[in-house]
Amino acid sequence: QVQLVESGGGLVQAGGSLRLSCTASINIFSINYMAWYRQAPGKQRELVARISSGGRINYADSVKGRFTISRDNAMNTLLLQMNSLEPEDTAVYYCNADMGMINRWGQGTQVTVSL
Repeated sequence: QVQLVESGGGLVQAGGSLRLSCTASINIFSINYMAWYRQAPGKQRELVARISSGGRINYADSVKGRFTISRDNAMNTLLLQMNSLEPEDTAVYYCNADMGMINRWGQGTQVTVSL
């Protein structure tokens, strides 16, 4: 059973930074895609950033140039460095592992950006 545990959320002022971590219970080296999604109150869950096992990266337009996704295969960890945070980034952030036939989500971590 694959488990994903997020950490690193919190309250930060606009312009600040946070780093989210997602630690998996398995070796992530061969996981096809790992990604960060977010869901703000009253809105649908949306893709923030995704990284493939080969290192190919996609970002949502709203976070390009501010967020950086990376994966530390040795530590079985997915990271999201978030800089220049804006109040619009306030949401619950979820880690996702897409293994083809199996798709897993973490429990989410709250990020709140104040003015």
